[in-house]
Amino acid sequence: MTQRVAIIGAGPAGLMAAEVLSQYDYEIHVYEQKPSAARKFLMAGKTGLNISHAEPLEQFVQRYDQVEWLSPWVKQWDAKWIQQWMQDLGIETYIGSSGRVFPIEMKAAPLLRAWLKRLAAHGIQFHYRHQVLNLQQNELQIQSLLEGQQPATETFDAIVLACGAVSWSKLGSDGAWQKWLDTDSIEPFQASNAGVELSWSKFMQPVFGQPLKRVDAWVADSVRTQGDIVISHYGLESGLIYKQGRALRQQVREGTALQFFLDLLPDQTLEQLSQKLQPSKKQSLSNVWRKAGLDTAKSALVRELVDKALWHDAAALAQEIKQLKIVIHGFRPIEEAISCAGGVKREALTSYLQLKSNPAVFLCGEMLDWDAPTGGYLLTACMATGRAAGEGVHQTLRTKHT
Repeated sequence: MTQRVAIIGAGPAGLMAAEVLSQYDYEIHVYEQKPSAARKFLMAGKTGLNISHAEPLEQFVQRYDQVEWLSPWVKQWDAKWIQQWMQDLGIETYIGSSGRVFPIEMKAAPLLRAWLKRLAAHGIQFHYRHQVLNLQQNELQIQSLLEGQQPATETFDAIVLACGAVSWSKLGSDGAWQKWLDTDSIEPFQASNAGVELSWSKFMQPVFGQPLKRVDAWVADSVRTQGDIVISHYGLESGLIYKQGRALRQQVREGTALQFFLDLLPDQTLEQLSQKLQPSKKQSLSNVWRKAGLDTAKSALVRELVDKALWHDAAALAQEIKQLKIVIHGFRPIEEAISCAGGVKREALTSYLQLKSNPAVFLCGEMLDWDAPTGGYLLTACMATGRAAGEGVHQTLRTKHT
């Protein structure tokens, strides 16, 4: 008798699990509560689908906060593997100047269409607008969201949960699955890859939306990273801010002040900048700052955060500009975050990503307790853990069958 597998969630992790299992003789059902598959994936691809990163593997895996756990899977299904997989689907890729991997067309939709077509051709059955209400051992209570339908109970030999975390719930990741599991097995979710909040005075309003270009950022003794930051009405936003998130969340855990530092002019030494900031009777303060390298956005930030008494003290002001303390109130709401830290703990799972408390259930993707910055790392890990869960299901069912 053919063994039945249910996959809950039609995002990249769930689809990868389905792809692995489609190689074998299983009856595979994918349940998705939204009207179509991979909505967050499509949203991510609207501005250019960054699907992985081509940096050296040893450097790549260090981007994750759970290096030891994720390394075997990420190394097996790395950027080169993903590029070949995409090529097999008829999607050509290129590596950008930053090392990020993109489809040549930049969009996610053509890749998703080709992927779903291949999965359907392999006999995988998709059930859209179907919501899982409950999970008990190897049984699912499933509600069709079509009008007039009653909940049905289905039994499976294995169940893969690929339900996502809790950000962008309108795209499907609403975290409802948490009630099916023991709360002790879940590390509480926190916003990751999210903007940070500050209280600006009204004098900052003219620079909302403007970038702080080529600045260094760091937290305490962490390594400096360089990039641009956008000044927002609520605070600061950008990939450079996201990279500070892990260290900032550590400050939350330690109960210390949430703060990081910026070097607004990293290409100048302290001595060079101090010399350029010397007051001049012939020039206004604004002109001195502009010639020293502070554009409109950077000047506004200095005026906002640096004590006015230091503005005419070249040495003291240079020190502030080279190590400007940014004290924040917190992160933007988790609903707005690109991803989430937290999730089902490693200790709750076997090496097959099988739930120890319920051997019929396997987990993958953003449900798991790992975190990474943007840049292709998130999608790579979702796909890799999806494949790992799929292989875990097969190994388990094959052993049980024999």
